[in-house]
Amino acid sequence: MARKVSQRQIQAEIKPVSSTDPSFTSFIFPQISGGEITASVEKIYEGGSRSPTVLCAPFEIGDITLTAHYDDGVREASSLAKKLQTLRTLVGRAYYDINVKVYDCDIEVKGTDRVYSQALLVGLTEPDGDSSSGAPATFALTFAIQSVSPDSSGTSSIGA
Repeated sequence: MARKVSQRQIQAEIKPVSSTDPSFTSFIFPQISGGEITASVEKIYEGGSRSPTVLCAPFEIGDITLTAHYDDGVREASSLAKKLQTLRTLVGRAYYDINVKVYDCDIEVKGTDRVYSQALLVGLTEPDGDSSSGAPATFALTFAIQSVSPDSSGTSSIGA
């Protein structure tokens, strides 16, 4: 019997494609959203036909947003504050490989990966502040997606 997967069992890891960003050599994001695949269609009613002919446009993969908790190690060289400072200058210029993995009791489920290669960093959402809240602060990175493949070998990609 198949078991359900909870949202906490899906995580994403980013790695820079080139050495443009030495600060995020490998980083795990516990929240991921987006990546939907959609295609626009046109319905053409030829010669007064009651049912349309459907023409499909090429599909597009939606942007992906990765979210993580912000830490307070601002004095450490490897802190998130320093990494975000570097990322501010790379929005619109840096490419990353995003690997989305599914886990079962903290063990990776092989064959379930989604790999988004050469994703362009297009947005950075800074951590919000609220002096009356005890909720963890988060930051988010948004990526424009070109293609997705089912495994880390880059074979059988969609959109390439």
